[in-house]
Amino acid sequence: MNNNDILRRLRYAFDFKDAAMVEIFAAADHTVTQEQVVNWLRKEDDAGYCAATDTELAIFLNGFINTRRGKREGAQPTPEKRLTNNMIFMKLKIALNMTSDDILETLKASEFCLSKHELSAFFRKPDNKHYRECKDQILRNFLMGVQHTFRTGDTPSA
Repeated sequence: MNNNDILRRLRYAFDFKDAAMVEIFAAADHTVTQEQVVNWLRKEDDAGYCAATDTELAIFLNGFINTRRGKREGAQPTPEKRLTNNMIFMKLKIALNMTSDDILETLKASEFCLSKHELSAFFRKPDNKHYRECKDQILRNFLMGVQHTFRTGDTPSA
């Protein structure tokens, strides 16, 4: 998954307006313009499209954590220069204050099943022998489950 797609999916899942996206970056002590946000949210073939870097996505996710859970005392975490799906998954887990059971339920909402042991392997340190790389499919299904869980007004009409 590319960084812009992740930003688009999170924006849709939580119904963030452009101003809210700018505020989330500001929550991580980083200033962006509304124009930058709009360019990141464009489709790849649109004029004005700009690819979001790993650092920019890390700043957004850090701001998302600060917005959802409150800023922690002291210096803010330094945004990573290189993000992996495992790191993105971990930051979303923290921001949404989810337990393993919550994540498994969220994955079930997107009709994707995973065991607790498989899930815990994603949150281990890379040098741990049980560490497992989080593939795009798993992150995509998690984001889809987040959308089903958190997006308001998307319930099917009877």
